[in-house]
Amino acid sequence: MCEANAYIEKDGQEELYLENVDVLKPEGGKIFLKNLFGEQKHFEGYIKEISLITHRIILSND
Repeated sequence: MCEANAYIEKDGQEELYLENVDVLKPEGGKIFLKNLFGEQKHFEGYIKEISLITHRIILSND
């Protein structure tokens, strides 16, 4: 399995945004995320970091 959990970084802390993300793509200034269960979210910000080893996506809007 190659899915990852997405977190939002706020004030140096990470908050879980979406679990088991398997689709991540930029769409007109936003980031579209979709997980294994079909849940979809749009995040307005940017990708700060992706770690393939630890299966983590860090998003930020600072």
